[in-house]
Amino acid sequence: MSSIVLQSRSGPDGKLHLEVPVGEPNSDFEVEVVVHPKAQEGRGWPPGYFKLFGSIDDETFTVHLQPPLPPSVEFE
Repeated sequence: MSSIVLQSRSGPDGKLHLEVPVGEPNSDFEVEVVVHPKAQEGRGWPPGYFKLFGSIDDETFTVHLQPPLPPSVEFE
């Protein structure tokens, strides 16, 4: 068993193309692929940010009504 770790960028089609050299022609292999998105250091939302949604458990917390939006602007 061998392990290959590499970093790659997906193409404009949103697909990651892999070619794995094994060095043994006409042989059977069991292949396991695990894909982890690369961490975006200093970009995007901090880890765990989206787990905060719905986490306010204070019964006195209220959301105030918002004023209506102005009418949309029409373009020609």
